[in-house]
Amino acid sequence: MRIHLTSVFVDDQAEALRFYTEILGFVKKYDVPLGEKDRWLTVVSPEDPRGTELLLEPAAHPAAKTYRDALVEDGIPLAQFAVQDVRAEYERLRALGVRFVQEPLEMGAVTTAVLDDTCGNLIQIATQPQ
Repeated sequence: MRIHLTSVFVDDQAEALRFYTEILGFVKKYDVPLGEKDRWLTVVSPEDPRGTELLLEPAAHPAAKTYRDALVEDGIPLAQFAVQDVRAEYERLRALGVRFVQEPLEMGAVTTAVLDDTCGNLIQIATQPQ
């Protein structure tokens, strides 16, 4: 068994696609229209294009707003992405205008930072212990 797909609720799929591809560096994998405005829209890491997909899911369901708002209010990231060097990625993303709610923080063998994805979510970037 392996994780094939996970999702983040987003306010605007077009804006989310721009942020997740142009800023974070993911690549679009699927973009399938679903009705008038929604899409089955996934991105993947360019390092593993056949790996886990991230679905940029419309946050239309009322529970999605309550859930996301509660996580943001408590400062809890919705997802975590692995990076080689948190400090370097933090500097790269800040130079692109990304807002961080937590600067790089060392916690033993792991370093993390938390960013605002502009789509209603907090996302943590982290090094993986060697």
